[in-house]
Amino acid sequence: MSWSTEITAADEADADACTAGSEVALPARGIAGDMGELPLDTRRVLVQLLLGPAVDAQRQTKLWPVLLRDERVVRSRLHELFLDLVIDLDQQVAYTRQLVDAELELPVLLRRASLTFLQSALLLYLREQLIIAEARGERAVVSREEMQDHLTPYQPADSRDQAKFAKQTAGAVERAKELNLLRKLRGSDERYEVSPTLKLLFAAEEILALTATYQRLAGGGAGSFEDEHDGREEESET
Repeated sequence: MSWSTEITAADEADADACTAGSEVALPARGIAGDMGELPLDTRRVLVQLLLGPAVDAQRQTKLWPVLLRDERVVRSRLHELFLDLVIDLDQQVAYTRQLVDAELELPVLLRRASLTFLQSALLLYLREQLIIAEARGERAVVSREEMQDHLTPYQPADSRDQAKFAKQTAGAVERAKELNLLRKLRGSDERYEVSPTLKLLFAAEEILALTATYQRLAGGGAGSFEDEHDGREEESET
């Protein structure tokens, strides 16, 4: 079984650098050899969208108004790369996704990432937490312990290698962090905010298929987890 999600992996330091000074104008002397036509702050928006996973109004406070101001030109420049711009005004996030045409074979810019079964199960859980938090008008926050507890039912019933499974669950959390879908809260003890974009990454049919599989394993089939998913990785488009 495989499925596709559009997750653009980003480096946190690059994202912070992109955000910093985003309202600074181009220097009077210009950039040597620069042939760009867009203002510096608009370019920073484009870079952040390509770095991913999103432009978030609460995290990129300087970039968000620039994105709304220059939405048309940003959308146009992304279309040049066969990417579409998605803006969720309710969640105040924006991200890119691959353009698809039934009659044309378009080049794919978004990178491909591999997710293990446990990593995928964790992302589905985090997505559910986003929906619950949204209904309460809150941002989704989870602890490392909560994430590990959620993955516990997927441990094979006959497995005695607790250390191996603990390493796999820790790896799932680290993978979500690498994809910038989890951000550690400052001053907290292993508590993380879930990126709002995750709620938009799974299609309805993918959610149903994944949920059915996870419920079967957690409800009695977990013992066959290693037989069915013996270290193989599910492929996910990013």
